[in-house]
Amino acid sequence: MNAFSILALFGALSVSVPAVAQNRAPLVLAAASLQESMTAAADSWAKKGHPRPVISFAASSALARQVQAGGKADLFASADEEWMDVLQKDGLLADRTRSAFLGNRLVVIAPAGKGGQVTTRTLAKTLSAGPLAMADTESVPAGKYGKAALEKLGAWSTVAPHVVRAENVRAALALVERGAAPYGIVYATDAKASPRVHVVGLFPAASHSPITYPLARLKASTNPQAEGFRRFLLSSEGKAIFRRYGFSTR
Repeated sequence: MNAFSILALFGALSVSVPAVAQNRAPLVLAAASLQESMTAAADSWAKKGHPRPVISFAASSALARQVQAGGKADLFASADEEWMDVLQKDGLLADRTRSAFLGNRLVVIAPAGKGGQVTTRTLAKTLSAGPLAMADTESVPAGKYGKAALEKLGAWSTVAPHVVRAENVRAALALVERGAAPYGIVYATDAKASPRVHVVGLFPAASHSPITYPLARLKASTNPQAEGFRRFLLSSEGKAIFRRYGFSTR
């Protein structure tokens, strides 16, 4: 290879490497309850000519701990403010990128075609009649909201012995879908996503702290696509996608 060829090859490499970096898909850590909506948002972003974001869905608690342990990611969408607070206190969020952008409601579900309506008056008796599927009540946002609501309504002490704790809200949903539990507590958007369950009760908003989904870019992110996708999610176009799946927007 002559000197001209070597220089030409070096020049090609110097152009292509930054181009690859510019087009690398961002990695998004998202609460399990965002599965359909965040997937739709990623598809919409990709249709605009951007690399389609790679999304990892799990309980917000598990995702936050992953970031704390040094796991590489670009964006984090939590199902509550508390886990985002943990990362912010640890200095793991990029400055001025945290925003609360979604809201949700907490509901009681039963398998489709089964289970009668549950009211605040019948809550304790009905939910203690058999296994009650909930996300982990000590760490997972949906479970924590559910426990707080049951405590506020005076039903927790009666219901607690019958709770089957799942690793995340979608795992709790699956238990009810399969008939392994006659009732479950999930978000309204989870119930909307499954034709195999129906809503039999709605928790009063005042029975628990507001369900808020914050979004932030992680400080360790080096992906130039991450900030663009974050801004898209917060845009009117992005929020419209989440509203289609039952979320309220802020």
